[in-house]
Amino acid sequence: MKIIIHGGFFSESSTNHETKVAKQEALLRIVKDSYEYLKTHSAVETVVYAVSLLEDDELFNAGIGSQIQSDGKIRMSASLMDGSTEKFSGVINIEEVKNPIQVALELMKVDDRVLGGSGATNFARQHGFKQFSTEIPQRRAEYEAKLAATGTGTVGCVALDSNGNLAAATSTGGKGFEIPGRISDSATVAGNYVNEFCGVSLTGVGEDIVSNATAAKIVTRVTDGFRLDKAFEKTFAELKPYDGFAGAIAIDKNGNMFHQDSHPSMVFASFDGENEEVFG
Repeated sequence: MKIIIHGGFFSESSTNHETKVAKQEALLRIVKDSYEYLKTHSAVETVVYAVSLLEDDELFNAGIGSQIQSDGKIRMSASLMDGSTEKFSGVINIEEVKNPIQVALELMKVDDRVLGGSGATNFARQHGFKQFSTEIPQRRAEYEAKLAATGTGTVGCVALDSNGNLAAATSTGGKGFEIPGRISDSATVAGNYVNEFCGVSLTGVGEDIVSNATAAKIVTRVTDGFRLDKAFEKTFAELKPYDGFAGAIAIDKNGNMFHQDSHPSMVFASFDGENEEVFG
């Protein structure tokens, strides 16, 4: 059993020591808590559990603490993929829901598994997800001062369960001040992808990640016989012509974990029951 999570890119981590330490501690706590959960649950259940915990922590830009868009509203995106069934579900620009990743889980049960905008929000209401404001005072202050325009925060998780099944989940509150209707990578196969061979979750600039089809490329290359680190190496090299901004975490079917970023500042944590790693 293996689990790895990320908390996106955070520029303030390099300038604010307290913030950096708080995020590292939060990631380590969440990855260990989620590993305990993984002992008695599937990979799919675990990635939803882990990402829900990340969404509930205002240190991260997903769920509570999400960025505010240019019209003053918060719209969030999240996706889930099951490596054993290769089913993908997600919500794009959903509003006033505490845990978008849990709505993505609910969508796994229906045929129309990716919903956007008011359709996603209405689906959530119809399935018992109560109206909930994820805005915190810090995000409002940033919005009013226009300080969050370069935010690139996203959270994600990849897990390998005791049955050898992989799953990946990703959630984001957006980059801040984007045009309403903008679609990020988080609820696409460019930002969140898994099959029986490998699972990947991305963070960074959504447009760059979509242009590179990053998660799908890494997984496809591992499926075709690439070693995990070599799949990362080739895929990240393809970001360089346009200075693509991305970071990724992954686990393959053999339990190998890997992470890489194009601009070192991604925060992540991993745990396998004995060995822990946290960085950022």
